[in-house]
Amino acid sequence: MVREKRLDPEVEVIWDDFHAEVNVPSEQLRQWLLTRGSGEESFGPNPDLDLPEPGRQILRVLSKRKVDLTPEDIAVMREAIDRIRALTAEKPRGGNADDEWRHSLLDLGHDVLVER
Repeated sequence: MVREKRLDPEVEVIWDDFHAEVNVPSEQLRQWLLTRGSGEESFGPNPDLDLPEPGRQILRVLSKRKVDLTPEDIAVMREAIDRIRALTAEKPRGGNADDEWRHSLLDLGHDVLVER
C-alpha cells in the first residue's frame, strides 16, 4: 500500500501563490537568467552555475514536486512571493525605470506582460 505524504495546508497555499506569481515557464526563466548573467564576460564551463540569484533558487524550486519541497525551498518560495508582490506594487512611470522594474521582476520569474 502506497501512502501519500500529507502536506501542511500552509505549504499548499504557498505552492499555489508561488506558481501564480512566478508566471514564466522554467526554460524561459533559465534563458533569461543566462542572458542576464552573461554580462560582458563569457560563460564558464557550466553556464548554470553562473545564473544570478535568487533566480537560480527559483529555478530549483520550479523543478520540484510539491511533496519534495524542503524548508529551504519553502523559504525561497515565500521570499519570491513577497518580492514579486512588493515590486508589482511599486510600478514606476516611464523611461528606463520601467525597463529596470520589468527586468527585476523577470529575474524573479514574473513577467508583467503575461495575463493572469
